[in-house]
This record gives sequence, C-alpha cells and structure tokens, in this order.
Amino acid sequence: MATAGLTHPINSSVAEFPVTWRRQRQRFGLSKRRVGFRVFAQDASAEPDLSVTVNGLKMPNPFVIGSGPPGTNYTVMKRAFDEGWGGVIAKTVSLDAAKVINVTPRYAKLRAEANGSAKGRIIGWENIELISDRPLEIMLKEFKQLKEEYQDRILIASIMEEYNKAAWEELIDRVEQTGIDAIEINFSCPHGMPERKMGAAVGQDCVLLEEVCGWINAKATVPVWAKMTPNITDITQPARISLRTGCEGVSAINTIMSVMGINLDTLRPEPCVEGYSTPGGYSSKAVHPIALAKVMSIAQMMKKEFGDKNYSLSAIGGVETGSDAAEFILLGADTVQVCTGVMMHGYGLVKQLSSELQDFMKKHNFSSIQDFRGASLEYFTTHMDLVKRQQEAIRERKAVKKGLQSDKDWTGDGFVKETESMVSN
Repeated sequence: MATAGLTHPINSSVAEFPVTWRRQRQRFGLSKRRVGFRVFAQDASAEPDLSVTVNGLKMPNPFVIGSGPPGTNYTVMKRAFDEGWGGVIAKTVSLDAAKVINVTPRYAKLRAEANGSAKGRIIGWENIELISDRPLEIMLKEFKQLKEEYQDRILIASIMEEYNKAAWEELIDRVEQTGIDAIEINFSCPHGMPERKMGAAVGQDCVLLEEVCGWINAKATVPVWAKMTPNITDITQPARISLRTGCEGVSAINTIMSVMGINLDTLRPEPCVEGYSTPGGYSSKAVHPIALAKVMSIAQMMKKEFGDKNYSLSAIGGVETGSDAAEFILLGADTVQVCTGVMMHGYGLVKQLSSELQDFMKKHNFSSIQDFRGASLEYFTTHMDLVKRQQEAIRERKAVKKGLQSDKDWTGDGFVKETESMVSN
C-alpha cells in the first residue's frame, strides 16, 4: 500500500566523511536540505524501521539513555546497550570530581492519588543529585572500554565545566580521546554550583552561553549537542545561539526547578536531608506537556531559521510509553531521551517503547521515523490565527443549507435527496 508523509530525507553520505569535515560542512552551510515530500510503498508484513541517522550517527532506534543515574558507570551503560537502547549519554563529568559531594536521600516522588498514597501512580520526580562524583580518569577508562566492546553503538559524553576556557578545552580533548561519538554540553542542570557558572547558570545567560559555546565548538571534532534548560522565559534564545555558534544539535528539556512538597507531619521539605532540603530538578510524567511545548518552540525556530542545515533535536521529558515518544517525533525530534523512566521501570523499558512506537507507525502506515518526523508542527499557530480560522469556518457552515427551509421547497425530482438531507443518522 502506498503512503504519503512529510519526510526529512537523510543524506546517507554524511557518515562517510570524518567528523571534522561533517562539522565544517554544517558551519559553512553546505549540508543538503532535510525537508521534502516523498511517497513510500510499505510491505504490509514488514515491521516499521526504527533506525535513525543523526548528525552522521547511526542508531538502531531513536531511544537514548538521558544523562543521569542510568549512565553513571560501565556496568549500567553496558546493560543499556545489551537491552537495545539506540544510544547512551553518560552522566555528566567534569575535570575535578572531588568537588562533587552528593547527599542522600536525594529523590522525592509525587503520586497521583490523594494525600500522596504510596499506592498511587508516580507522576512527578524531584532530584537534588549533582553530576558524577566518580574520578574523571575512571569514567574515561570506562568510556574507552565501552567503545571497544560496542563499536557499532553510540556513546555520548555529557560534560560541564566552570567558566574557564582552558578547562573546557582540556575536558573536550580528554573525552574525545576515548572514542566517544558525540558530546552533550550540560548548560541546564538547575541545581548545584551555580556560583561556579556551571549548568543552568550558563544556559540562562545568552551572552555567557555564546562565549562558552564558541570555546567548545572551536575545540570539538565530534558532533556537539547543547542541552537546554526550561527554567528560562524563551527557550528558543539559547537554542538559537547554540546552533549559530557551531553546535550540531540541541537537547531539551532538562529538569524544571521545583520544591516537591512539605511533609505536613514533620513540617519539613522533601527530599529531607537532616531536616533540611534545597530546590531540585523536576521530571517524570507531569513535565511531559511542558516539554512538548518547549520542544515545539525550538523545532519551529529551527525550521524557520535553520531549515537548510543538518541540525538535530533530541527531546526529553516524561517519556514512559511509545506514544510519549511519538508525540516528540511528530513535533520534529530526531531522538528521544529517557532518564527518570529508566529509574522507575528499568533498562528493559526500551523494548516496550520500541514495540509501542512501531504499533503507532503501523496504525498510520509509516515505514520509517522520517515519514512522520515533524508532521504535527504545522498545526501550531497563534491565537489570533485560531480566531480567524474559526470565524471563517462558521461563515462556511452558515452558507451551507441543511435540509429544507419551508414546505414550499419540496420538489418532485429531488424528493428522495431532500428527504435524506433532513435525516440525522
């Protein structure tokens, strides 16, 4: 059966060039247009193809472990690859892990049931966890080992440093030497060490972001994704700057600054550490609608301002089902990251996500991810345009007469049709 869909054809030759050339091609605007319209013939018995190629990186599916606890060491990242995840983004590293000291408990849950019943479904998750507290040398050794054992799988290093050009350059050089496939820059962690100009402290300051992005992209030879903070008025501003200064893609969103709640028995905030707490990052199902809106805004900006560039968008936020992922892809995402979902459901979740996404694709007769990527983006507009569209629709409906207005309107020749025009079922 032939199907038609909005597609973004992949330039299959991209992967044939060294990464440094790929980055130069994109900077100088030499990449081909990604938007097009094609017709596919799909074998009804064939399973939809979940594979994607993003910035020259080939993945068996669009599902990527998001930076955090699920990518904290060799053992868990190996498990992710063995279970079938398309890629893994390791927990964020910096040059000096000694300054990172985590506390426990550091998580708190929000449940759907009244009074936070322990049996209620988890819809919100807060963390006050910092970046990796493991020595950089150990993490680098494990990156290298993973790339030796899984040469055909995508491993992405998440990095974050202080406002120091030399430190950023050293960190990039050291992670690249392990053979990692790409780098995600953590410009978005909402808590921990903002006084050192790290994380969201950079992502919320567009002047600072532009300078730091310049350092990073002048040094990096692999694709670079900038991870965006939602804790900002207009998320398209830092996304735009990241792409203009050389990043190949953006990821969105990181967690939302939050206070999970107050224990009404103890009168202390959660998560409670020795009776005290601090605001942290909010994730899980409850943030999904917010993430959709942010991703939609970035995708619209990218389409309008960078439509002829081979830039990528990695979506993050409350993904627990294949349907959640489909929504992000329909808004223009190339890949979908999952972090809290893995913490709640385990690494085997990727099998459910893949199966459910394929079910969605079969329903609409999509043969590949590119068949429907960004297909829903055109249906977002302004409120004023909605008013105009509705007024026009009302006028059109009024212009169409339903049934006969009077007994004098009956005719002999059209009697049957005139009767049918007044039947409700």
